[in-house]
Amino acid sequence: MPISATDFLKKHGYDEEDKGDHSLQHNAKEHAKHLKKPHAGTPHDWEDWERYKLEHPDEVEDDDTSEK
Repeated sequence: MPISATDFLKKHGYDEEDKGDHSLQHNAKEHAKHLKKPHAGTPHDWEDWERYKLEHPDEVEDDDTSEK
């Protein structure tokens, strides 16, 4: 008889409580909390990024040091 994935995880010591939240909503919230320079986008995205960086410098994780 096949074993369910949940039973398999329990058998090998992985409990449901240990599992972190990896939902899209959680990931989006985490991304919003740790804003970084975009890797791609339209010119409008970059203009928005530069404007946001000037208006909220304390909320941005600026990694421009890697470019210098």
